[in-house]
Amino acid sequence: MTSLRGNAAARGAFQSAVAGGTMHHAWLFAGPQGIGKGSFAREAAIDLLARSAGDLGADRTRALVEAGSHPDFRVLERLAKDGKPDGDLARSITIAQVRGLQPLFATTPSLGPRRVVLIDAVDDLERSGANALLKNLEEPPAGTVFLLISHAPGRLLPTIRSRCRLLRFDPLDRADMQAALAGLLPDATDDERESLVRVGGGSPGRALRFAGLELDRIDAALSAIARHGDRDNVERVKLMRALSLKAAQPRYEAFLDRVPTFIAEQAPYRSGAGLRLALDAYDEVRRIATSARGLSLDPGTTVFELAGVVARLAR
Repeated sequence: MTSLRGNAAARGAFQSAVAGGTMHHAWLFAGPQGIGKGSFAREAAIDLLARSAGDLGADRTRALVEAGSHPDFRVLERLAKDGKPDGDLARSITIAQVRGLQPLFATTPSLGPRRVVLIDAVDDLERSGANALLKNLEEPPAGTVFLLISHAPGRLLPTIRSRCRLLRFDPLDRADMQAALAGLLPDATDDERESLVRVGGGSPGRALRFAGLELDRIDAALSAIARHGDRDNVERVKLMRALSLKAAQPRYEAFLDRVPTFIAEQAPYRSGAGLRLALDAYDEVRRIATSARGLSLDPGTTVFELAGVVARLAR
């Protein structure tokens, strides 16, 4: 598990429990989406199963898990609608999926004394599925360890939370984000990775959603507008034309996310009236970006309006 970045305290607490033989039967890995909770949970599952199977070895255990054929490992996650691999995902993890674990629990583990059930994310369980899972957590099957991923633990049933040992995962710091993206995107330029670090907000998963969208060019345009005010609207029109085409929808979505963060980055360098201006601009661009998504506003008009707010920073 050495390739994972950040959250050393949470990872260390889990590994200490494994090494010390004090494993709780259910763990809740909680924190923002995209910061590595799921990756750590899968690595933790491989480690637990390899230790349990003994002679099978870590490499063979990993191969079985990655092939989806390890008899003592199950993953519950949202399935593709209509069974189409490339289709949209279902809205929730169903009670049928949870009940589908019962044949597994009716037998002893196959390759060792332990099995692992990973639920990614437990937030996605429909209500009846959450109640069905609770019964398993209250009376855990022998040798079973549950690893539950949650992006919003406050929305879970209190009875589920109370039966799990909680490990909190935080957004990665700048150095860990840079290292993570260097490993994930070795062919990206330094400027591209730096833009992704900023838009990622401590989440490598979030940053990867914007990979290949030339955020460094968007950042350069925003910087020019904030610096000079773009009084003749040249930069704003360029952005509007570049981001309003249908083919540019992913870059437009990235722009909606990037503008509030860009303005927030200006605040620490301001004081007095300048700081107040940046804070007001931040509130306004968040409102505009939220409305643009919720009301499907015209992309070109939205880009021009957001860039206009950024231009006020030059005052």
